[in-house]
Amino acid sequence: MLNTFLPNEHVQDIFQISPKLLKDRGVKGIITDLDNTLVEWDRADATPELTKWFKQMRDEGILVTIVSNNNRTRVEKFASPVEVPYIYEARKPMTKAFRKALKDMKLEANDAVVIGDQIFTDVVGGNRMGLHTILVVPVASTDGFFTRFNRRMESVFLAWMKRKGKINWEE
Repeated sequence: MLNTFLPNEHVQDIFQISPKLLKDRGVKGIITDLDNTLVEWDRADATPELTKWFKQMRDEGILVTIVSNNNRTRVEKFASPVEVPYIYEARKPMTKAFRKALKDMKLEANDAVVIGDQIFTDVVGGNRMGLHTILVVPVASTDGFFTRFNRRMESVFLAWMKRKGKINWEE
């Protein structure tokens, strides 16, 4: 049960996830969160560094789909200029959006990873689907209204998991 809440990996940011690393593992696709995973929750556009990361993935044949709980306007405004497919109002950790992303990319669960900054949405949703989950440190130290509540709950959970010896990374 507790394993549902534990990511398979923890990294500082998405830039530590390279196409070579993914290809060496047989990964063909990425399902990624948007807000505070790729960019700050209140940043409208991709950074030049992030645009380059998307291009590197595309050039290496790794598919990327953004799966966000945010609304259509927010997600479309971000994803369209960088030409990344997206699913909005995903209702993570429910699995419907993860299944749709896999279907759209024509991949099986063992061919993809989930990248996100929240345990209770991204990690739990990905783990429920049998996907490899990668937790990243949030890009910004601030959050939208609803996410602030999740962060408080996550900090309590992470502190408990550290005391139990289940995780060993530093935030």
